[in-house]
Amino acid sequence: MKDRLQQRIDTALARATRSPAPQQLAEALTYAVNPGGARIRPTVLMQVASACGDPDPQASEAAAAALELIHCASLVHDDLPCFDDADLRRGKPSLHRAYSQPIAVLAGDSLILAAFETLSDITDTRKAIALVRHLARYTGMPNGICAGQGWESEETVDLSAYHQAKTGALFIAATEMGAIAADQDPAPWQDLGAMIGEAFQVADDLRDALYDEQTLGKPAGQDVIHDRPNAVNQFGVGGAIEILQDILAGAIASIPACPGEAALAQLVRKTAEKLTPVTGDSQRVPGE
Repeated sequence: MKDRLQQRIDTALARATRSPAPQQLAEALTYAVNPGGARIRPTVLMQVASACGDPDPQASEAAAAALELIHCASLVHDDLPCFDDADLRRGKPSLHRAYSQPIAVLAGDSLILAAFETLSDITDTRKAIALVRHLARYTGMPNGICAGQGWESEETVDLSAYHQAKTGALFIAATEMGAIAADQDPAPWQDLGAMIGEAFQVADDLRDALYDEQTLGKPAGQDVIHDRPNAVNQFGVGGAIEILQDILAGAIASIPACPGEAALAQLVRKTAEKLTPVTGDSQRVPGE
């Protein structure tokens, strides 16, 4: 499954960087995407499609690659000095440090457009339009990852809306787009995506509070530095871990009936094991 995803991502990058192209920007696109991090979102998308029988692998692969390109674009933009001003991402210099701020802005924009171009390759026009609509919805305003970043500039933050947009949006996109790619109604899959996203946000709060920069592969302690809402600050470490486990149990219970229901539940359990910090024996969680 990961090989299929990587091949589709490589195809998108090859098209975006084909000659003639400005060399620095072409290099920056590959730098931003490869080597990949955990790639949890596209994995969830492809697992949902697989659980539903995956009758159209071309569509599920394109959808997964497009989702990952959007995610990588968001990381490039998040790291910019006007937002997090991060020096590291995935254990290497953030893109604007490796190249420049103008190249980073252009790279993020180019990856967003490459994502939608990838969806245009899907031969089933009706399905392609539905996937474009869902990816746009969970990328932009008012409920997508752009809105999530926007909440950080508000004086008063709606914590639920902030978390759902900042982290939950692309997980909801993953489950719903996986269903669409497999010719299923996406609505019953929304809760699963929302709960995986909520769990990921709590886990990210825990990692930010408990791990160091070397372990994370990116700056640590950012929630305190930027005075962001944080589950650890609100509930303590033990309380945050309990909340995380409760959310993941709810996520498993929310999986709609489908042929691959048991395998999908196992994926969520494995994700939970990777996400939950264990004092004294925590594994390095691959960077986003």
